[in-house]
Amino acid sequence: MLALLEAGEPQPTAPRIAAHAGVSLRSVFQHFDDLEALFAAAAARQGERLTPLVAPLPVAGTVATRAAALAAQRARVYEAIAPVRRAALLQEPHSRAIARHLDAFRAAMRDDVARLFAAELQRLPAAERREVHAGLAVAVSFSTWNSLRRHQGLGVGAARGVVARTLRALLG
Repeated sequence: MLALLEAGEPQPTAPRIAAHAGVSLRSVFQHFDDLEALFAAAAARQGERLTPLVAPLPVAGTVATRAAALAAQRARVYEAIAPVRRAALLQEPHSRAIARHLDAFRAAMRDDVARLFAAELQRLPAAERREVHAGLAVAVSFSTWNSLRRHQGLGVGAARGVVARTLRALLG
């Protein structure tokens, strides 16, 4: 399934997945109770594949240094997951398994931003802290990355620069 998604087939059917895997359709459903179980397994496998790309970033250093490191990490992650993530977004409203995995990923990414810029966020009044944290999370989200790459036509380096600049601007 992941190979089909990466090849640009955003909604492969069970028969297509079986054919690509070289097994019968019945074999697919001997391993998975239904498509939801297959989606859950694919999401878990995708998460395992991402682990090496999301090593903890340093919390010390200038805002510019940390912003650049975070932008570079997100660029690596988002470039690696783009086709699968776009397909997952199509399925999210219809799949609890995919929605749960995406929610967990988004929460982890928000937590990462809060950890990375904790010192700067703590200096802000509570209401402003929530707004800035939300802005930081949006700046480094897949939605923002996808918009920069697909809709604005920026290359990886230029998109990474926009993300880093946005982080620096939000942190003033």
